[in-house]
Amino acid sequence: MTTESSIDITKILVAGEWIETETTLEVSSPYDSRVVGVTCLGSEADLARAANAAEVAFGELKAWPAHKRAALLTSIADGINGRSEELAATISGEAGKPIKEARGEVTRAENTFRIAAEEAKRMGGEVLPLDVAPGADGRFGLLRRFPVGPVLGISPFNFPLNLVAHKIAPALAVGCPILLKPASATPLSALLLGEIVVEVGQAAGLPVGTLSVIPADGPVAGTLLDNPAIKKLTFTGSPEIGWMLKARAGTRKVTLELGGNAGVIVMDDANVEHAAQRCITGAFANAGQVCISVQRIYVHSSVFDKFKDSFIAKAQSLVKGDPREVTTELGPMIDPGAIEKTIGWIDTAVKDGATLLTGGTREGNILAPTVLTRTTPDMSVCSDELFAPVVVLEPFDDFDAVLEAVNSGPFGLQAGLFTTNMNSILKAYETLEVGGVIAGDIPTFRTDNMPYGGVKSSGYGREGVKYAMEEMCETRLLVLQKP
Repeated sequence: MTTESSIDITKILVAGEWIETETTLEVSSPYDSRVVGVTCLGSEADLARAANAAEVAFGELKAWPAHKRAALLTSIADGINGRSEELAATISGEAGKPIKEARGEVTRAENTFRIAAEEAKRMGGEVLPLDVAPGADGRFGLLRRFPVGPVLGISPFNFPLNLVAHKIAPALAVGCPILLKPASATPLSALLLGEIVVEVGQAAGLPVGTLSVIPADGPVAGTLLDNPAIKKLTFTGSPEIGWMLKARAGTRKVTLELGGNAGVIVMDDANVEHAAQRCITGAFANAGQVCISVQRIYVHSSVFDKFKDSFIAKAQSLVKGDPREVTTELGPMIDPGAIEKTIGWIDTAVKDGATLLTGGTREGNILAPTVLTRTTPDMSVCSDELFAPVVVLEPFDDFDAVLEAVNSGPFGLQAGLFTTNMNSILKAYETLEVGGVIAGDIPTFRTDNMPYGGVKSSGYGREGVKYAMEEMCETRLLVLQKP
């Protein structure tokens, strides 16, 4: 691929070495298609070398004491803080994320490493009484967690820094080397984080090969699952690819975060204005390209019109434009193909009887905030993951029926419920088939320490620093007997 001579090539990190390869990759802004950077694609040989180096590094890294791992992670967090504006500009440039949101992502990534530093110091085990049956008198057990070994992390485009942090930070916290394959559309943020880790790691004596950051074609990266050095896969991306990789992973430990089509319920006792404002944030942040983006809103019929009018007015007032501008609230989607697919789903829904309340138009790669009503559950806008600034808004009267509506479809990541009725909250918690129920807020709410993941087609296992760390470990029992 021909590159612009004025742009330096960002090298990739392979087995502790920054290298260039024969295959270059231009990274373009989704907003105006300008080239924001050039990097390289790794080959099967590069990936194999990284895996072998990680296996060697593991022998040393797994013996690091907790305080040393915690200090490393804290220093990485400090490094992120020191380069926060550079990181935010990189995220905004390659992902098209509004700069305000990009700065928020950098803050979260820093916090993810700080949380990991704390969790590294308190990852414990259990002491088990084993004398619960005759013949086991005087016996007790010690249960500890041990790192599994080299990890393969595959991250998506929509949070090109913090979702990378959610792979790297837990791995370093438990003592696992990691090979990170970032999304080909947004590799620059991950490579910049790699620079920070290498700089900090050299000062701390981090084993060479602990981290590799290698952009690569999907099939090339998949060859790592044929390499016995890789002991764990953590993947965030599409269901089709995720389940395929899980099947290929064999006996390895696997974590999958595969997205959803999150539902929100607004009850008649809710603060309608507050709920509408929060749903605007949940539906249109990052142009709806969030796994827990608000996609379906069910509003009690007694307050439906009030909510609808407020929500549409707020959606229409969002400032669209250049993500580099601090006033921009809605930027571009990642590529034209994604917009074309989404508009096709909108047009099909309208053709099949849905009503378009606002939006449905595009300016370049920016899709206007779009709201549909009078949809049916079988429409793609309801049953599939849109990953776009599109929302379905429907009235309801029966709480049991609306819980069933939220449960319909193949996904189950998170759901939101606006109400002050604790009985309704508890019933939703017990009924909804999701990984998390967010009471009093949108399903888009997430902090980086909470367990995060879904059921059904939404995934397998949990992220969130502590929980990701546990899934990068094996528990091992030691049985002891009193003398």
